[in-house]
Amino acid sequence: MTEGLKVVVIGGGSSYTPELIEGFIKRKDEILIREICLVDIPEGTEKLEIIKNLSERMIKKSRLNIKITSTFDRKDAINGADFIITQFRVGGIDARILDEKIPLKYNTIGQETTGAGGFANALRTIPVILDICKDIEEISPNAFLINFTNPSGIVTETILKLTNVKAIGLCNVPINMINMVAGIYNVDMDKVYIQFAGLNHLIWGMKVFIKSEDVTEKFLESYIKKAGALKNIPDFDWDPDFIKSLQMLPCPYHKYYYLTDRMIAEEKEIALKEGTRAQLVKKIEKELFELYKDPHLDTKPPQLEKRGGALYSDAACNLINSIINDKKDVQVVNVKNNGTILDLPEDAVIETNCIIDKRGAHPIQIGHVPAKIRGLMQIVKAYEELTIEAAVKGDYYTALQALTLHPLIPSAEIAKKILDEILKENKNYLPQFYNN
Repeated sequence: MTEGLKVVVIGGGSSYTPELIEGFIKRKDEILIREICLVDIPEGTEKLEIIKNLSERMIKKSRLNIKITSTFDRKDAINGADFIITQFRVGGIDARILDEKIPLKYNTIGQETTGAGGFANALRTIPVILDICKDIEEISPNAFLINFTNPSGIVTETILKLTNVKAIGLCNVPINMINMVAGIYNVDMDKVYIQFAGLNHLIWGMKVFIKSEDVTEKFLESYIKKAGALKNIPDFDWDPDFIKSLQMLPCPYHKYYYLTDRMIAEEKEIALKEGTRAQLVKKIEKELFELYKDPHLDTKPPQLEKRGGALYSDAACNLINSIINDKKDVQVVNVKNNGTILDLPEDAVIETNCIIDKRGAHPIQIGHVPAKIRGLMQIVKAYEELTIEAAVKGDYYTALQALTLHPLIPSAEIAKKILDEILKENKNYLPQFYNN
């Protein structure tokens, strides 16, 4: 690859793309890129053009010889690709608004990746990712697919179960947890090692190490006082006794499971006063794209941090860097279980520490996990398995069982009402349920 990589970004018109461009610029001495191809759909024409122009200005300022292209022709883009990054949202922000509003009507969590909202998102997304993977298999079977598309764990499991694409799932939650620990201890992130185990958006830090010293107990004492949340999750403190009983570092999304009543109350209050998170994101995106239009802007604007994708580019670019340069370092990604966590199926996708080399990601053995996290992990994984099956087959009854099984859905009766509304409101995106 002496001539440089071709990187394809599906969902290239996303407001996150400048973060990705910045990440590649920062690593110009390690990752040689000849082309970054931004792919989107015709409905996103204006945004794609704005992002392309900003990307070109950023590259020009960096004095790098990287060609920025854009297209609606996915197959043409995939041809010759070395890495394909997926970061699209089927239905856009308006679909996400429904994903948040529908569950709240039934007094359940309304969130884009967790609970009924994540379920709706998965039903829309799975057929699309399978179409993309079919193109990759036919045109560039040796390319690596780096998936950021939410719900990332479910989407990645779909790819690894049903296609031959070399896929690795990514999320910015683990890297933000590492960054948070580094901040508390005032050390660089590479001095922090967290033993992670779990699923995407359901991951536990089982042990915390600073410079190879196990500081888990001491850290958890300080964490109780300083805990924060991601931009897209309401923030309030954990109960000290709960953290002491857990003896692990929970991820921000655990608040939906461990503090469900408070989170629902908070979501409903915010939705009434300011709108749901997706409605806020819609406003932020509008402001961002107005900024992006400025012909004098040639850097990633700080306002992008409001969008909630902190350290997104670091996660993606670090992974590509380690594959290309065969670094054999440790990163936290979504991969096939293959016996890593003995309490989950072999073909399940998990989120955990992996050694990254030129062949991809290789999970570090965990064994059995403690009962206090095993049950929740297993039931959410069973929900994910059924969700994939329902999305692929378009089977109403499997979908009903999946949603009923989710721990954030209180009853089969509520599950049925939510499912029926999801199918009705998303009819244009769910032909598999209507053409059977």
